[in-house]
Amino acid sequence: MRTAIRNDRRLPASMIRLFFHDCFVNGCDASVLLADTATFTGEQNAFPNRNSIRGMDVVETIKSAVEASCNATVSCADILALATRDGVVLSGGPSWTVPLGRRDARTASQSAANSNLPGPSSSLSALISSFANQGLNLRELVALSGAHTFGVARCATFRNRIYNDANIEPVYARSTQTNCPRSGGDANLSPLDVTTPRAFDNAYYRNLLSRRGLLHSDQELFNNGSADSIVRSYAASSSVFQRLRGGDGEDGQHQPPHRLQRGDQAGLQ
Repeated sequence: MRTAIRNDRRLPASMIRLFFHDCFVNGCDASVLLADTATFTGEQNAFPNRNSIRGMDVVETIKSAVEASCNATVSCADILALATRDGVVLSGGPSWTVPLGRRDARTASQSAANSNLPGPSSSLSALISSFANQGLNLRELVALSGAHTFGVARCATFRNRIYNDANIEPVYARSTQTNCPRSGGDANLSPLDVTTPRAFDNAYYRNLLSRRGLLHSDQELFNNGSADSIVRSYAASSSVFQRLRGGDGEDGQHQPPHRLQRGDQAGLQ
């Protein structure tokens, strides 16, 4: 991961997003890595993933190196979980123990990817429902959303917010509009965390307090709703946020048993 990140500074954020998009569809089973073929439709071209998920090649490179030393033993699902953790650590975030033993999926579900993954325009109630379907509560929802402390988003995903939302800081809106015009430039990128875009810290939450969440779904976490007090606690203390991120709240570690793929339905990619 150190070598990969030296070549691509966006990679830690890309890996955590890839991991999240994997886990939200039938568990953390690496199904998101299965590419489409003439006879198979995977998840990579689902609407939330198309032209946006990255890092599959990194998992493949690590897998090849592991296979050379330890054939048919370590799953791609475990490699993705470990690589995600290491990317967070190398970006200044906390470390945590990654339980191992995931099995790789042999099937994928584009329809589940389209329906399970929350979108950038989601309301707070929609986010709560989406996360509850994965066995995750409101505090875990807010903690996992903190992954937006680094990484970037495409103009098409936040254009409506910066031109039409009322709960956005005006100077921030205008500055973001310079890279995201009302029409065109859909693929232009802006940082999810305008303060420290490459560091894993709690600046994301401080941005929400000042109405500088890039996505509508981000700012929904602090908009006179049930998540406000949690956002305030994470904004006030990086250690409180990192304890949960490195512990029970980390997706792929805290999950119902049915989300770990084992047995006849799974194998090693």
